[in-house]
Amino acid sequence: MELIIILVVAYLLGSIPSGLWVGKLFYKIDIREHGSGNLGGTNTFRILGKKAGLFVTTLDILKGSAATLLPLLPYFSETAVHPLILGMMAVVGHMFPIFAQFKGGKAVATSGGVVLGVNLPLFILVLVSFFIALKLTKMVSLSSMIVAVIGFIYSLIYYFQTGDFYLLIAIGLFGAFIFYRHQSNIARIKAGTEPKVKWI
Repeated sequence: MELIIILVVAYLLGSIPSGLWVGKLFYKIDIREHGSGNLGGTNTFRILGKKAGLFVTTLDILKGSAATLLPLLPYFSETAVHPLILGMMAVVGHMFPIFAQFKGGKAVATSGGVVLGVNLPLFILVLVSFFIALKLTKMVSLSSMIVAVIGFIYSLIYYFQTGDFYLLIAIGLFGAFIFYRHQSNIARIKAGTEPKVKWI
């Protein structure tokens, strides 16, 4: 029973639609009706501005980290579940949130939060890589996909060094989610119509 509960809690954490709630509560705007219609940080930046975008992105990261840390709570301390499985549930919740008609974000920030919760060096690597890629390409979507590839390469090397199969599988799945959720962006990149950021 504890296993089922902790998996559900992880999913519910991921399901928190930060962009939707911040937009409605502080700006009286449903960001699903503007821009790309996505609930993630990128659309929040675009519609609500830098402060809201940074706040929402931070929340999306933290809910992924929080899911991996659930076993530290006394109630779940004896529950035999790998933190990355909980992180995966949070990412699924972020993409398909029960609190937002199962239409959520693109898995980038929350996946990063999961990585932060289990492997700090990898988180630092993907964070730095993201901003370097963003500086060069000016496209959040392309930078996110580049980071997904870099993360998988790291996890593959890490697997051969440590045998950490869970990290390899999790990062591989996160990457697959990110590429799948960015199909429309890939089409726009090919067509040369993908929006570019101007602040970096």
